[in-house]
Amino acid sequence: MAMNKNTVLAYATIIMIIVGVGMIALGAFKYDEVAGYGFGAVGVGFFAVAWVFNALKGRV
Repeated sequence: MAMNKNTVLAYATIIMIIVGVGMIALGAFKYDEVAGYGFGAVGVGFFAVAWVFNALKGRV
């Protein structure tokens, strides 16, 4: 299987979405104090970077 740029970006997008969901889940279900807001914010940041990776597919 050849790993071209679009395949790498697709895998990176999928991994970042999984990590983002995990971070938001940690913030929502494990931490009840202020740390939960931090985990949620980092999870949303992972979604933003995954969105950028997805937008770059086919352009790089």
